[in-house]
Amino acid sequence: MNWNENNVLKVAVLDLYEGVENQGMRCIREILNQFADINSIELQRDEFEIRKKVELPSLDYDVYISSGGPGSPLDSKGTEWENAFFNWIDKVDEYNQNPAHVVKKQVFFICHSFQLACRHFNTAVVSKRKSTAFGVFPIHCMTVAEIEPIFDGLKDPFYAVDSRDYQVTQPNHNAIRRMGGRILAIEKARAHVPLERAIMCIRFNENMIGTQFHPEADAIGMSLYLQQPLKKATVIESHGALKWKSMIDQLNDPDKIMFTYAHILPNFLAVAVQKLNPALV
Repeated sequence: MNWNENNVLKVAVLDLYEGVENQGMRCIREILNQFADINSIELQRDEFEIRKKVELPSLDYDVYISSGGPGSPLDSKGTEWENAFFNWIDKVDEYNQNPAHVVKKQVFFICHSFQLACRHFNTAVVSKRKSTAFGVFPIHCMTVAEIEPIFDGLKDPFYAVDSRDYQVTQPNHNAIRRMGGRILAIEKARAHVPLERAIMCIRFNENMIGTQFHPEADAIGMSLYLQQPLKKATVIESHGALKWKSMIDQLNDPDKIMFTYAHILPNFLAVAVQKLNPALV
């Protein structure tokens, strides 16, 4: 059998939200369910609480999606959960590098997980931003992104939800090359600000990729979430009424968030399934 014993797509979702209320996990679940329904694939999805319970998935899964999360990607250095998380990354990487394992494990890192992966692989510098990035922003593709399958069908620039106090800059090009990786996207140009543009997407190697932004964010759910009175008041207090209104307007633009939502993670899943069994998708 080309795939696994029952031809079930086994997906492990690594939850780094530490019990904090969020939209990310809901969005990841919905993308997985929609992908399985559209492609008539049987899905097994298991979730693992990384930071509170130090739960890590085994190597029995086909696909791994590691979520965003709150807090600093620097202050967790040396903690039990981060050490376990990095050890898990190394085990997956070792598995994939073994030529005896023809079918590789596919991994996607989102936002906080992406920052941690960059630290672990020493592919770039992770540091605190001068101010919080919050809103819908254009993401600019590098030339090599033209051959990247998860960007298939996207425009340049495309738009994504960005919510972070930290950033990935100063790429270690030697480390990226040694891994067989490449930088795929960077943030918006800011000619009036003398700061390096942050890296928004890296393919670490053939089987591991990550984004600084949130490709799982869905426009309808995010819009409803931001219009809840308490959340609206919090956003306006932190970022101003104009930022809140701008985000609502851009979430309702079909060429922005919904376009990204419909492409990046679905493309990642389609490629993963093709590698498992090319006849399925």
